[in-house]
Amino acid sequence: MTALPFTPEEPATPPPSIKAPGVLYAFGLILLYFLLQVVAGVLMGFAAGVLEKMRHPQLPLADLRKHAMEVMNQPDTNARLVVIALPLIALILFWLVHRAWPLLWARAMPPGFGLTAPFSRRWYVMALLVGLVMPPLGALITQLLAHGHDVTQNVEELSRHASSNLRLPLAIVAVTVGPMIEELMFRGVLFSALLRRLPMAPSITICSVLFGAVHLGGLDFQWYALPNLILLAAALCWLRLRSGSLWPAILTHGVYNLFALVALFF
Repeated sequence: MTALPFTPEEPATPPPSIKAPGVLYAFGLILLYFLLQVVAGVLMGFAAGVLEKMRHPQLPLADLRKHAMEVMNQPDTNARLVVIALPLIALILFWLVHRAWPLLWARAMPPGFGLTAPFSRRWYVMALLVGLVMPPLGALITQLLAHGHDVTQNVEELSRHASSNLRLPLAIVAVTVGPMIEELMFRGVLFSALLRRLPMAPSITICSVLFGAVHLGGLDFQWYALPNLILLAAALCWLRLRSGSLWPAILTHGVYNLFALVALFF
């Protein structure tokens, strides 16, 4: 009897290769993340102008613009923008990533994005420890480089000047939504795309430097805060690889943000 070309357990054709993100596509998603924030700000400004026109229909256009800009520059307006817009932006980007690469969503190791449980629960403990150690260590490095200059982030400034009833929602978004979407963009999509083309060390370096660079705008481009952010990003890359999950990196990022806000409030 002639042997069959394959056994019944074997597929007749090889399984298709898993579609994975490219580096340019990952850069595009990160750019989209920040562009959506700009668009949200523009829409908020337009809404402020419409409200001012409804309240003061007799105002000329020039004065109307001035009133709208004054409203947009208020701390409470910016705080509401973060609380409302950032979760919506996160939902959009999570949907786009899951729709584009559904097979990579819960895959543990790159090119997967690691939205699955870590190899061991001890990685949650490790993530908590890293999140507690990094803020004072990073602050020490920053202060040594800053030579006594104050370094504050936009979220800290918003929290300081926003009304008390907005501080808690702003803190919740900064500790949960912000870390989730940024870790998906950087340690999920971008890091996986880099590792497909480069060795581990250059991939971690590029991912960490870019993470620090895109946050400089929120630090008024105070360069001496950059080493702290790069060190944090490198630690997040390490957690992502060693744990086989994105959740420890998200936890560390959230604890890091929480540490800064608690220090600010108390």
